[in-house]
Amino acid sequence: MRAITVRDREAGITGLTLEDLPHPHAAENDVIVRVHAAGFTRGELEWPGTWSDRSGRDRTPSVPGHEVSGVVTELGYGTTGLTVGQRVFGPTDWARNGSLAEHVAVEARNLAPLPADIDHTVAAALPISGLTAWQGLFDHARLTTGQTVLIHGAAGGVGSIAVQLAHEVGARVVGTGRSADRDTVLGLGAHAFLEADRLEDAGQVDVVFDVIGGDILDRSAALVRPGGTLVTIAQPPTVRPDEGRALFFVVEPDRARLADLAQRLRDGRLRVHVGTVRPLAEVADAFAPKQRVPGRTIIRVAED
Repeated sequence: MRAITVRDREAGITGLTLEDLPHPHAAENDVIVRVHAAGFTRGELEWPGTWSDRSGRDRTPSVPGHEVSGVVTELGYGTTGLTVGQRVFGPTDWARNGSLAEHVAVEARNLAPLPADIDHTVAAALPISGLTAWQGLFDHARLTTGQTVLIHGAAGGVGSIAVQLAHEVGARVVGTGRSADRDTVLGLGAHAFLEADRLEDAGQVDVVFDVIGGDILDRSAALVRPGGTLVTIAQPPTVRPDEGRALFFVVEPDRARLADLAQRLRDGRLRVHVGTVRPLAEVADAFAPKQRVPGRTIIRVAED
């Protein structure tokens, strides 16, 4: 099968290569998915799991990309809950070969059925962003109706979904981003928008959801009112709110929540912005675009 691989950690994006690899093996509780569309995170070439398995052993050549939408073609021993020929979507494992390939082996529990009326390119943009937004807001920060949440990177993949979910639950939403993102963020349901240099204008909030880290994360701690929560996916926080919580988390697979997010897409309660769709051969350019492209960049691997 054709796949994008990386072999040299020092090469970075220039090391992304399209080559032929053996067809993946379906281990116990796995499925093999014929990939129709794949999502990726531009920083994943720096993740340890891209280069080594869970035991720390080198696993190159490895295949990046950890969001998949496609069709089940094979079931591993003991696999239940999915069938051959079924449309599915979800995240792939961080320390196994990913979705930038014609086929990928995935634990069945990572995947949810994909309704026929959702395009694969849209579905591939949802798993990590959607689950991260939900888990950050509700599982970790315990956001509820009437609270105020400050969401950094509110026009990005995770942030844009977080804005919509927080708005729907009845929270007051303040989004941050570049000045060019203002209309987008307000259009998603945010009640206010701030640029980074005006961060402190947000006042005291119940929840800060950070996807950026660094100075933004550090400055955000002072904005959390007593009893509130600062939650981040960027890095473990070094500054904590007074009388509040600060935590870092990594998203977990959740089939039931994926199904819920898909239903929200179908109902029109959730929008996913796919900005550009590119073929597998253009992955290197997609990882390092020459100009900023609004919305998620998705790789189309096979036609429906």
